[in-house]
Amino acid sequence: MGAVQATAYGDGGKVVCDNKGWCRVVADDTQTTPGSAGDDGKQASDGGSSPKPKCYDSNMANDTSVPCHLDGIGDWVNGMNCYFQVANPQPPAGDPRWEGRDPKDGAVYDAYCPDNPNKTSQWFAQAPNGAAPAVDPRVLALEAIKKMQLLGPNIGIAPNPNGKGVVGMPVWMWAKDTPNAWGPVTASASAGAVTVTATANVSKVIWSMGDGTTVTCAGRGTPYTASYGMRASPDCGHRYSQPSSSQQSGKYHVTATATWTIDWQGGGQNGQINQTLNNAVDITVAEVQVLN
Repeated sequence: MGAVQATAYGDGGKVVCDNKGWCRVVADDTQTTPGSAGDDGKQASDGGSSPKPKCYDSNMANDTSVPCHLDGIGDWVNGMNCYFQVANPQPPAGDPRWEGRDPKDGAVYDAYCPDNPNKTSQWFAQAPNGAAPAVDPRVLALEAIKKMQLLGPNIGIAPNPNGKGVVGMPVWMWAKDTPNAWGPVTASASAGAVTVTATANVSKVIWSMGDGTTVTCAGRGTPYTASYGMRASPDCGHRYSQPSSSQQSGKYHVTATATWTIDWQGGGQNGQINQTLNNAVDITVAEVQVLN
């Protein structure tokens, strides 16, 4: 953040303004009241002097009170005499603002220091005392995923669960077009100045057919209609070699498990999270002679 300084008083004081138009008077002959840097914000007295305000500038006479928070600038940190807020987006790895550190080891904060306008950023392993903590973008991504309310596949299958199939005849499987059950689904989550947006899509569905076999389908599958007759599904099908009477329940328990691939970005980072959700249905498959 740039700053403009102008001498405004005969006693040597000066006005310091940032590029947001926020100005203050800084005296050149200030005396610092003794006290610990990084004060935790509690009022404290110093040898009988007036209690310090909650947020104060120790570079100014009598520890002048300052606002604890300024929108768009950040939170004041006593002792450091600066406002800090998490930089959004975070600088790329190798940027000088990382001060040679690995981005995994902390965060870069934008700095506004009225007494040191040339200081515009600082790296911290943890949030400086008094400032809002750095936000882990992946945590926000998980919050965005919760908002999506993703579902397992809405199963479409032929033979219809209310009817009967026949051994050796084609079985068609597909995922019905239902909100939050396929994608894309997008949601965002924010904390402070950091916003993460995530988009989820189903990348595959694994069908467990109940007879010990599985079928992996890359897409939704094709919905069956009577016009297809006895043709096999072109992209997501199965054939049973035994009747479902071989099962203890008398039915095949078919489970469809969708893998959701969720891409997220925000806070200067990006990533991918996978999540699996399933749904199930029971179908009856009979020998041919049972239908005669």
